[in-house]
Amino acid sequence: MKKVLFICLGNICRSPMAAGIFNKEAQEQNIEIKADSAGFESYHIGDPADKRAVDTCAKHKIDIAGHRARLFSVSDFDNYDAIYAMDHKNYKDATYFARNSHDKAKLHYVMDLINPGKHESVPDPYLAEEEECNKVYHILRKASRNLLKEMNGN
Repeated sequence: MKKVLFICLGNICRSPMAAGIFNKEAQEQNIEIKADSAGFESYHIGDPADKRAVDTCAKHKIDIAGHRARLFSVSDFDNYDAIYAMDHKNYKDATYFARNSHDKAKLHYVMDLINPGKHESVPDPYLAEEEECNKVYHILRKASRNLLKEMNGN
């Protein structure tokens, strides 16, 4: 089974939302691909996803309430087929951990699934109102659907 990792800064908003959305889309399409998430800042290790992210996903029948934040590690390059960064800093941080060109080839920008080659950032809703989480949800849903099409050969 193929595995995808979504990465963001604290692993409590964007990346757990992306993993939840992707897993639901894959399940609904009967595609055997699994997603997880990780972050780069240690101050949220073990914390649940942000309440606004949980509530936003719940409105779309996606349960991320059991999520617990974890740090990205070098072993993620071995455990995942592709790694998708939410923004430039996350991409740069993951590149720092890459051991070789094979690892670097697994790194991608989430937004390149929507606007190929632009390397745009997914907005971080952490310091924003709940409505921003809803906007991020729709961005991540579109990216997830495009990634599933791409991985399924469509």
